[in-house]
Amino acid sequence: MTPSDLPEDLRQKAAHTVSQLRAAVAEYQDVTYANSLGAESMVLTDLIWREVPQIDVFTIDTGRLFPETYDLIERIQRKYQRGMRIFYPDGSQVEGWVARTHINGFRDSLEDRQACCGIRKIQPFRRALAGKAAWVTGIRKGQSASRALASPVEWDAEYGLHKISPMLDWSENDVWTYIRNLHLPYNSLHDSGFPSIGCAPCTRAIQPGEDARSGRWWWERSDSRECGLHPRRKAPALVAAPAMGD
Repeated sequence: MTPSDLPEDLRQKAAHTVSQLRAAVAEYQDVTYANSLGAESMVLTDLIWREVPQIDVFTIDTGRLFPETYDLIERIQRKYQRGMRIFYPDGSQVEGWVARTHINGFRDSLEDRQACCGIRKIQPFRRALAGKAAWVTGIRKGQSASRALASPVEWDAEYGLHKISPMLDWSENDVWTYIRNLHLPYNSLHDSGFPSIGCAPCTRAIQPGEDARSGRWWWERSDSRECGLHPRRKAPALVAAPAMGD
């Protein structure tokens, strides 16, 4: 099955997402996709590698991922016969952080957890974005109250480039209909109650009715549960970029 065989409404969403990706390449040229290896990432990887292959794709191996996540990377690359760039944290910084805290010291305080995310995820992420003009993310409005405030194109002042979010209006059902209809690979942990999957020690399955991201850093307050790649906000914090082509 191909995207043309999808239900009409989903086919239109997929086409609109591809249109946004092509517009980003036309406007910014050097665009990269930060593949988080979640369900949304499977859709975007498929659309990018099918329709907009000019977009570079990378992911981050923090060193604490689930075995199922490494299996997924292998399955993706075999399916598409393409490799994605993989970035790793600086080993000496990881060693220093563990020496100052302990192997699971991220649970001791919010500051320690954010420092761990900073070393294992944010710093490799910054290296991945170096020299790029825009980055693509698979966030959806339905994932959290904070993400519901995002715009399709924003100036990301934290990283100094544009941020493209072409799946904001996709529902969870849209994502899984696309994955299942096109028989895409996905992380098997999704079948065991893990809607959002990050590092193994910081992710757990959720209970029915819980927020989709409640399994991430569950020991913290809900208003701190981001790694730093996407800001938490109560009001729009990023400045919307001018419309492409203006």
